[in-house]
Amino acid sequence: MKLETQQLIMTPITQADWSLFYALHVTPVVIEKCFDAPAEYELKTRFESRLNGWTPESDGWLTLVITEKQTHQKVGITGFILKDGIAEVGYLFMPEYYGKGYGTESLRAVINWAEDECGLDAFQAVVTEGNIASERVLEKCGFTLQEKIPEAYEIGGKRYADHIYLRR
Repeated sequence: MKLETQQLIMTPITQADWSLFYALHVTPVVIEKCFDAPAEYELKTRFESRLNGWTPESDGWLTLVITEKQTHQKVGITGFILKDGIAEVGYLFMPEYYGKGYGTESLRAVINWAEDECGLDAFQAVVTEGNIASERVLEKCGFTLQEKIPEAYEIGGKRYADHIYLRR
C-alpha cells in the first residue's frame, strides 16, 4: 500500500519507524493538546500492535508514515481505526512541519483511499478543546462539529472538552 499526493507519500508503518513514533508521542509541543506522554513500555506495545498489517477486518489502527516527497524526510503519521463501520481518523506531525498543509493533504488522501478501497462513507475525529489547527484540518476535509463533551479528557492534570467531528 502506498498513497501519494502532490507533496507526500504515505506507507504502512514498519519497525524502522520506531524513533518517529516515539518522538511523536513524547514531544511536548506535539502532544500538549492530545494526550499525556505514555510510559515507554505502553508506547512500545502500541507501536508493535500497529506493525501486524491492516485489513478492513482488523480491530487495530491502520497507521501510515507520512514522508515528504522532496526531502524524503518522515514528517508524521496518519490513519484510522474502524468502529462500527465508522473510521475514526487521527494524525500527528513533528512541529517543524506544522503550517505546510500536510495535515489536510494527507487526511484527504486517507479518506479518498478508505472510500475507494474499503467502501467507507463515515468518518469521525475526536479533538481536544483548544486544538484549533486540528479542527481546521478536519473542517477543510469536510468534517463538521457534532458534539462537545465537557471535561471529557484530562491532559497534564487539566480537564478539557472533547470535540466530536463527523464526515458523511
